[in-house]
Amino acid sequence: MLKVLYDHQCFSYQEYGGVSRYFIELIKHIKLSGNAQSELALKYSNNQYLEELKEINSKSFLKGKKFTGKTTLLNFLNKRSSKKQIRKGNFDIFHPTYYDPYFLKEISSKPFVITVYDMTHEIFPDSVNKFDKTAENKKILVVKSKKIIAISENTKKDLIRILNVPSEKVEVIYLASSLKKATGLDKTYLNLPDRYILYVGSRKYYKNFKNALLAFEELVKNDDNLFLVCSGGGKFGREELGLFKSKNLMSKILYRPADDISLSILYSNALTFLFPSFYEGFGIPVLEAMNCDCPLALSNVSSLPEIGADAANYFDPYDYMDIYNTLSSIIYNNSNREKLIEAGRKRRINFSWIKTTNETIKLYEKII
Repeated sequence: MLKVLYDHQCFSYQEYGGVSRYFIELIKHIKLSGNAQSELALKYSNNQYLEELKEINSKSFLKGKKFTGKTTLLNFLNKRSSKKQIRKGNFDIFHPTYYDPYFLKEISSKPFVITVYDMTHEIFPDSVNKFDKTAENKKILVVKSKKIIAISENTKKDLIRILNVPSEKVEVIYLASSLKKATGLDKTYLNLPDRYILYVGSRKYYKNFKNALLAFEELVKNDDNLFLVCSGGGKFGREELGLFKSKNLMSKILYRPADDISLSILYSNALTFLFPSFYEGFGIPVLEAMNCDCPLALSNVSSLPEIGADAANYFDPYDYMDIYNTLSSIIYNNSNREKLIEAGRKRRINFSWIKTTNETIKLYEKII
């Protein structure tokens, strides 16, 4: 039976997050399929999703303690452990969970597959820390890998365009979402307002939170009962709070946690989910919203129209008034909201972790 080895990388860096969720689901569904076996080279982790994998014997690492260099230390210890397991060679194919090429000297002649999630570092180099080696490392692994998994057709196109990757080397395998609609818990659980727009994820430059804020500012001029709820991406910083204050929006913009229970409640009760990003490799929140019957307001760029299809209303992310108009057409038009929710129910059938896993196993078998 085919044996796959995954490594520690995303589990060293993420307590929550799309990349670690992806590999948790692959490991879970490979076991359920009975068509392959998988192992995870991991010694320590504080990743919350690992609790779903009873067979993984990783230990928590200084949980609850915060200090500079904690993640670096955790990654160092896990890397040392991963190298030992890779050297044993007890696998048919290796699938690293991120782009650190540390394993190349250890892997011998065994093939490896790399998943490329997006090309953000290459498209927005000015927003990347100068010490960040992600783009450099990704390029090394893209060249040396046996096959590349791209999580959307758009990401495949970007790989070919930016890194000159041969088309036949890249296989597109869509992701899925594990999030389900909230049942038994309502808005009071998170002390949510009655009427709110939901924004999920990082608020860094390419996510275009600035134009989302300008559109929201226009909306509340005539709708005092409307709120903007943000989740994920860390709590608001001093600069953001200063900006909200200067616009008299301090009481109108709220932050809520991004664990699965909270996200389920947030999506399930929102008037609409707003995703104004300039670029996405896939856009997991799009599927999360669909799964929770939340209507979608999405940018008309990169992978978002590919994933959202007819289950969303789209806008030009560079034009905040277009964002405003699109939000208005959803918030104040119940028939449009219902139409989008119904389209989302039909669209989400195309994405499942079983499908993702089966296509991934087929790719592994093709290589072997």
